[in-house]
Amino acid sequence: MRITRSTTALAATALLALSLAACGSDDGDAAAAGPSGEVGSNDLAAAGCPSNIVVQTDWNPEAEHGGLYESLGDDYVVDAGSKSVSGTLIDSAGESTGVTLEIRAGGPAIGFQTVTSQMYADTDIDLGYIATDEAIQLSDTQPTTAVLAPLEISPTMIMWDPSTYPDVQSIADLGDAGTTVRYFEGSAYMAYLTGAGVLSADQVDGSYDGTPSGFVAAAGEVAQQGFASAEPYIYKNEVDAWGKDVDFQLVYDAGFQPYQSSISVRSEDLDGMSDCLTALVPIMQQADVDYLADPDRATSIILDLVEQYDTGWVYSQGVADYSVETQKDLGLVGNGPDDTHGNFDTDRVDTLIEQTTPIFTEQGTPRWTG
Repeated sequence: MRITRSTTALAATALLALSLAACGSDDGDAAAAGPSGEVGSNDLAAAGCPSNIVVQTDWNPEAEHGGLYESLGDDYVVDAGSKSVSGTLIDSAGESTGVTLEIRAGGPAIGFQTVTSQMYADTDIDLGYIATDEAIQLSDTQPTTAVLAPLEISPTMIMWDPSTYPDVQSIADLGDAGTTVRYFEGSAYMAYLTGAGVLSADQVDGSYDGTPSGFVAAAGEVAQQGFASAEPYIYKNEVDAWGKDVDFQLVYDAGFQPYQSSISVRSEDLDGMSDCLTALVPIMQQADVDYLADPDRATSIILDLVEQYDTGWVYSQGVADYSVETQKDLGLVGNGPDDTHGNFDTDRVDTLIEQTTPIFTEQGTPRWTG
């Protein structure tokens, strides 16, 4: 896999806006006192960025967000109560950019609300991790604009037991076999898979809660959603009641291709943040590349935060290492069809709009069409 950085990503993502329009300490302080160290060649304060750039993630700290934690200086301060961390925002040379970076955990930390709704409820948040299908769904009432896609391919997958289903090679094969597929209720990709006839509506089960209990109890008779960059390792190495390989196919390869966890702003803020983003996005691009090349420092931060946040969610060094290798091996992080990491293929986005518009219209959340 080859990943390069190009400063054209921000210009490329402006096109997406048209399509969507629509080792630290815990002292209980939510933010560090301010950036430390002499400002290097990337002065984000001079570029018009806020003194504290706040990023809302979509889950607990994990390797899929490694580039973000790569940009967090070693002076970081943890607020375990609010599940946030703040420190100097550094560039690829490890130099201060003159501002601080505050990273907020998502998922259970925000009551499993969407990042979009959290950004609109709390305007202190500057950037958020928002999947393209979520952005389309909420573009009428809470429009956002994506400025960087850290993940070229979504790691969302469907997995199954190869010993139970030796002839299954794909999600479509699961459909042909009539296998029950467990997933999170309300997932747009499942509405696509059933609407396209890849799976049938009577074989899908929306009761998946993120734990392995149902899959293990079914003893290989059901398939289940997950992240290709995590669950195959977890089920083989950390779920004692399973302890063996699973096979999987990415939902991306079944035809549903959102940009997962795209870094986005509220659309109304785009013009005002333009100068800042022009300086910030290339730093974030490079951080993604740097993390995959040498993940040790940022991974140690991620593991430290998981321990200090103590949400009950378990994340090990083994999972993090597996995630990094899988991101590279499967091209989950990469340049896509060109030489720019993090930009967007607008034809791909237009296809997703066509796929999801009838889904969201049926659900009562039609996208903006002005």
